[in-house]
Amino acid sequence: MPRTTLDAMDNALPPAEELRLIDRELVRLDAHRARLLARRAWLLTALRAAGPAAGPSPGPVRSRGTAAETSPPGAQNVLLALGGTLLAIAAVAFTVVSWGHMGIGGRALVLGAVTVAALGTPLLLLRRKLVSTAESVAALALVLTVLDAYALRRAVLPGTDTLAYTAAAAGVLAAVWAGYARAGGGLRLPLPGAVVAGQLPLPLWALSAGGSAGAVAWAALATAGLDVLIALGARRKGVRAPAAACAVATGGWSLLTGLWLSVSAASPAASVEPALLLLAGAALALAAAWRTPASASASAIATIGGLAAIGGLAAIAALGGVLRTAVPPDWAVPAYLLSAASLLAAVRIRAPRVVLTGLGAASGLVHLASALWAAPVVLLGLTGPAAVLENVWGGPPAPGAAPPGAATAPVVLAVVAAALWVAPRLLPAVPPPRPAGECAALVLAWSAAVAAPVALSLPLGPALAVQLSATAAALAQAARPSLAAALLPTARRAPGAGRSGRAADGTATPPEAARTPRATASPEATTSPGATGSARATATPTGSPPHPGSPAADPAPDDHTPPEAPGRTGGAAGAAPPAGRPEPPPYAPDPLRALAATALACALLSGTAAALLGLATRPATFTALGVLVALGATAAVTARGLVRTVAACTTVVGSTGLVAATAAAAELPGHRIALALLAVPAGAALLGARLGRHPVAPAVEVTAAAVVPIAVALAAPNPPALALVLALAGVVAAGTAVRAERRPLAGYAAAALFVAATWVRLAASGVDTPEAYTLPATVPALALGLLRRRTDPSASSWTAYGPGLGATLVPSLLAAWGDAGWQRPLLLGLAALGVTLAGARRRLRAPLVLGGLTLALVALHELAPYVVQAVDALPRWLPPALAGLLLLAVGATYEQRLRDVRRFRESLGRMR
Repeated sequence: MPRTTLDAMDNALPPAEELRLIDRELVRLDAHRARLLARRAWLLTALRAAGPAAGPSPGPVRSRGTAAETSPPGAQNVLLALGGTLLAIAAVAFTVVSWGHMGIGGRALVLGAVTVAALGTPLLLLRRKLVSTAESVAALALVLTVLDAYALRRAVLPGTDTLAYTAAAAGVLAAVWAGYARAGGGLRLPLPGAVVAGQLPLPLWALSAGGSAGAVAWAALATAGLDVLIALGARRKGVRAPAAACAVATGGWSLLTGLWLSVSAASPAASVEPALLLLAGAALALAAAWRTPASASASAIATIGGLAAIGGLAAIAALGGVLRTAVPPDWAVPAYLLSAASLLAAVRIRAPRVVLTGLGAASGLVHLASALWAAPVVLLGLTGPAAVLENVWGGPPAPGAAPPGAATAPVVLAVVAAALWVAPRLLPAVPPPRPAGECAALVLAWSAAVAAPVALSLPLGPALAVQLSATAAALAQAARPSLAAALLPTARRAPGAGRSGRAADGTATPPEAARTPRATASPEATTSPGATGSARATATPTGSPPHPGSPAADPAPDDHTPPEAPGRTGGAAGAAPPAGRPEPPPYAPDPLRALAATALACALLSGTAAALLGLATRPATFTALGVLVALGATAAVTARGLVRTVAACTTVVGSTGLVAATAAAAELPGHRIALALLAVPAGAALLGARLGRHPVAPAVEVTAAAVVPIAVALAAPNPPALALVLALAGVVAAGTAVRAERRPLAGYAAAALFVAATWVRLAASGVDTPEAYTLPATVPALALGLLRRRTDPSASSWTAYGPGLGATLVPSLLAAWGDAGWQRPLLLGLAALGVTLAGARRRLRAPLVLGGLTLALVALHELAPYVVQAVDALPRWLPPALAGLLLLAVGATYEQRLRDVRRFRESLGRMR
């Protein structure tokens, strides 16, 4: 594109003018492409007419209908490789099969001539620029040299040691191939072949000399060192890749051998040699990682980090193997863990960051494996107390079989927690901890305390004390996570801490920490979209000086925070973060909140284990439940948010257990214990009335309401006591329902409880009259319906009066149909008549329909005997005749009956 056109397009042009310029340039490019295609077609035609003398063809001309499936170089390489393979197979067959049919002179002449010809031919082919053919012949020549070595062994040196001869032959071949590659500079196969052949001399020489597995491993490690030197010094990728692969294979085998020897060593003296081997391998891996050229590619970063991690693991295995033999068997895992912890000090050296990351990953893997090894002891400490449920207050349970090495599990967990918590703060090269790492450290520290009773086989009292102490510590951390703010760099920079004026746990922060610096942007920053850092907004805090814990108090940039981009502009007024402290993204996790949630989960688990363990004896039960209730109440008062709600609910649960334990200790029967348990929902209702609309009140009352089913189940064998329990529960629910915040669900529960209490009391007294059950529920229901209609005239009569009327009329009607007396039908008929007349007078649908149907059915019940007698007295032909006359009458007045039915339906529809 001409420069003038580019200049014109760079300027701010109207859209129509710019579109015309683009169209003009596209037309020019199409015309130029057509000229080039025509010229190319003419050149191809001229080359075909000139024949092979005109030079190599630029390539096949593909038609639109066909496509070549392979390129000429690819086909050539396949043919050459196939030819070289066939010649190699023929040479092997000749050497192995036909060798014995020739004399020594013929053998030497044939092998010498063929080998010399095969080695010299690639040099001649290279001069003629036939590189692919030369590579194929060179490969054949390498195979022939191997066959020469084999033939020399069979014919001239049959009595030599096989391993020694193979080692010497491999060394000679490696040297010959390396020299041959130097002579034929254009050949690519001999030098990688020399690298592969060089892997055999030292290990095979060690085996032939009768060396042990350690000696062979040393020889393999020395070979790996040579491979590393070749991989780092080679210029061609075709040499670096085989050398690196061979270094990994031989070095990995030597490290695995050293690890096996270190693990199987039974004394410190026997572990020294494997430790030296592992340390040498670690040094080699770290040197390779250090000297490997760093690049931005993911493969290079992974290679360097992997080598550093392998070196770190080898160093840990070396030091841990020596320490393992000097300590008791139970302390083997702490020995390796101590070695991994000491490796963290290496991150203070000046080394590439990728190498330090690999070393940290190696140490982290060992720490993770150690924590997983100790996890079964923690699970046993949490689930072991459940065995007490088989014999409550029957004494401490028999200790179960502890896993191997359980005595050191708390030490392992404590060391891992300390390393995870301290290392990122003391070692500058380690990235700052994230909420996940801090929460993991908290869980590990808590796990160490939980595992201590199992590891030390503590009796009931100390074990219960440890569990309660772990619960108290975790609950304190959950209630006040800001206590650890001094140790948490990320907590001091919690997202939103400076904007909301409230800490992550919900506690109010000082006014200085809650103020957000006000940012004032210069005119350049607001008008020019390309403004640089000179036009960046400046933060001007207002009010008193910032709080020492706030970001504004420390203007120095964080060691792990990347500098701000040069072209980044300031934000809008009131949104600029303090200088040097970029504001965290809105999706960043809150460290304090994450710590509080983690600590709360730990407190619940250890608290449950302590409560179960306390069931072993009566004193332990009251001690455990009393301490748990006190801890929960304290946390409910001091905590905020979810922690406060959960702590309040657990306090209710603990109080329930404490009341039940007190009643059981007094040897009260089950129905008396049920009455005692009702003190919990009563107390929760009183507390809820005092709290009012506090967000914790509903959760506390719902948790306390769950005690009612337990009390009902305990009182079920004694009906009078069950009626009393239901009535008292109804009183509590009614008291909750009449509060200012109005809880409709509590009102429904109160009504159901009162009705159930009445029915249970009547059943216990032997009353079988249905009206005694239905009338106590009907009268309040009708009264409530009347109040509903007065407050809401639009309410339907089915909603207001339907439930009350149905609760009495339907059971009484069913009883009347089975009653042979006349009193019940008479009273029911009069009541139904009154209800019907009231419905017609007030134009209410529900009383009219229910009362009318009941009255009709009662009348039918009373007339049924007389109808039966009359039917028996009439002739048999009279009922069919009357039925026929009725059908004729209905048919004759069908339309009139339809109008009557429609009119009745409309009248009924106008009622409420």
